[in-house]
Amino acid sequence: MAKGYWIARIDVDDMEKYKKYIAANAAPLAEYGGKFLVRGGDRQEKEGNHRSRNVVIEFESYQKAIDCYNSPGYQAAIELRTAVSQSDTVIIEGYDGPQPGDD
Repeated sequence: MAKGYWIARIDVDDMEKYKKYIAANAAPLAEYGGKFLVRGGDRQEKEGNHRSRNVVIEFESYQKAIDCYNSPGYQAAIELRTAVSQSDTVIIEGYDGPQPGDD
C-alpha cells in the first residue's frame, strides 16, 4: 500500500500566532500517524514560485492523509493558520513502482 503525503508551502505573516496552529495540529497529526519529513529547514530555490516555509508530512496511507486533513481537529487548526498565513497544500499518494536502476 502506498503511503500518503501532505506537501505544504507556507508564508507566515505572524509567527507568534502561527505557533497556535502548530500546537493545534499536533493532536490530529498524532491521531492519524503523521510524521514530519520536512519542517522548514535550509533550502535552495531553483525553479518556479516559492514560499518561505516548506513542510512534508508522511502518513501510512493516502487515505489516512486525507482523513487527517478532513478531521474536525485539523479543520479547527486550519482556522488558526489561515488567519496568519498563506499556503499551498497538496495531498498526494506515494509511489511504490520501479525506480531508476532497478532491473
